[in-house]
Amino acid sequence: MKYAAELHGHRPTAGPAAGAAPSGSAPAADVSTRDRVTRLLLEQGATTAAQLGAALGLSPAAIRRHLDAMLADGDVAAREQTVRGHRGRGRPAKLFGLTDAARVRCGTHHYDNMATAALRWIARTGGSDAVEAFATDQVAALEARCRSAMEDAGDDLPARAEALAAALTAEGYAANATTIASGGQLCQHHCPVAHVAAEFPQLCEAETAVISRLVGTHVQRLATIAHGDGVCTTHIPAQPGRDQSGKPVTTVRTDR
Repeated sequence: MKYAAELHGHRPTAGPAAGAAPSGSAPAADVSTRDRVTRLLLEQGATTAAQLGAALGLSPAAIRRHLDAMLADGDVAAREQTVRGHRGRGRPAKLFGLTDAARVRCGTHHYDNMATAALRWIARTGGSDAVEAFATDQVAALEARCRSAMEDAGDDLPARAEALAAALTAEGYAANATTIASGGQLCQHHCPVAHVAAEFPQLCEAETAVISRLVGTHVQRLATIAHGDGVCTTHIPAQPGRDQSGKPVTTVRTDR
């Protein structure tokens, strides 16, 4: 959520990539490849070794060599892929994602402590309502920029979702929109202040409300990076839900 990073005058920048070992400890070609792996994981979230290898043009043996080195360095972590429905023979493929330490080295969390301290002060002095008001105020500029970028999207829901994804990507969220059986899905693969949002879900809730207003229907947050998921996932139902006043109804995930 870039707007929160702007709280302290910081825009996310690409810092030293995770996996970049000190001079002399790894061949330059290996460091360059691991930089590419890091960027891909930062943009796409947790990914299988096969998908990484295909995207980077590397053989299974080559990508696993790099992933093993990054696992040893603490730059990536592996977990089993969740398989819904019928599962074939054999163990599920593993998903590889960046660790918190790697995200820090990518320049995504440098100001987390200051932002968290500021929001804790707001919570102590003004309560949760003040935090919510702050979060709402912070997303106002983001909403205005995205709305401007979506002017030509029309009223078609999938088109609006795609336009919003493009606008959010321009804001640094690495977002994409897809169509699924029950409607659409908006995924944000990057959150510069995930640690702050983990303690203050009002940031995620304000952002979700913005997404609802911009696409013109109620939405539901299914997963967030702040809660430990690899990607922020927002479901956009095919049939718009409306309250009695005719306004979009926003449903957000509030579990801590």
